[in-house]
Amino acid sequence: MSLRLGYGTNGLTDLRLDDALALLADLGYEGVGLTLDHMHLDPLAPGLARRTAAVAARLAALGLTATVETGARYVLDPRRKHGPTLLDPDPAARAARAGLLLTAVRVAADLGAHAVHCFSGVPRPGCAPETAWGRLEAGFTPLLDAAGRAGVPLAVEPEPGHLVGDLAAFHRLRRRLGDPGPLGLTLDIGHCQCLEPEPPAACVRAAAPWLRHVQIEDMQRGIHEHLPFGDGEIDFPPVLDALDAVGYRGLTVVELPRHSHAGPELARRSVEFLRAARTAPKGAPA
Repeated sequence: MSLRLGYGTNGLTDLRLDDALALLADLGYEGVGLTLDHMHLDPLAPGLARRTAAVAARLAALGLTATVETGARYVLDPRRKHGPTLLDPDPAARAARAGLLLTAVRVAADLGAHAVHCFSGVPRPGCAPETAWGRLEAGFTPLLDAAGRAGVPLAVEPEPGHLVGDLAAFHRLRRRLGDPGPLGLTLDIGHCQCLEPEPPAACVRAAAPWLRHVQIEDMQRGIHEHLPFGDGEIDFPPVLDALDAVGYRGLTVVELPRHSHAGPELARRSVEFLRAARTAPKGAPA
């Protein structure tokens, strides 16, 4: 199969990172979506460069590649999920998020990762839309400069409920920033099913020029809940065919952050499901 499958460490938080990487290699995954968090390559703890070098060596020994993901829930603020963001009214809070993203770019370069995933965040109540967009634009500008120098794309994920919540909002951000080369897209296939007007396979085709990272899981229309494969409504063979047809060669990472309690078993079931979906006869259900 030409698609390169990975699994997100945010769905393996009950495992040590070394054990998680070994599991994925044994199951036949080609890569990992590595979320920088307190249990897996903590971006705020001492000795990050040394620890990153050790992870790079381990990835190489196992034949795995990586995407660096920055969606850790409480790595910056132990009391506010995914906070702070680039939209916060406090400049120091925005700087903390920007600092984490700059660190992620450096880590990604040292790991040889193919992209850095990020998101916009949710505007605070009462924040005028133009103020929020201005803060996001100002926050991304130096990050894109750093990503360009490092040769690692910054892949923004449209996240339901965020300022950049869908593909249309991603394109609005892209235009505001002047369509810079280092800016790319993280496309979450479940999010497409959840809220985009077109089906997921059509979203893949439309997003192809900007596609730098893919997350994949099952989901139901109108409900933002990441589900194991087969528990939602997505028809996966057309999605995988579309990824192949547009020439996407980055990682396609299984994203099940609320299922760590069953992480090893779901990692096994997920890769088996996606392999079967990839080889299913045309028109057959996944």
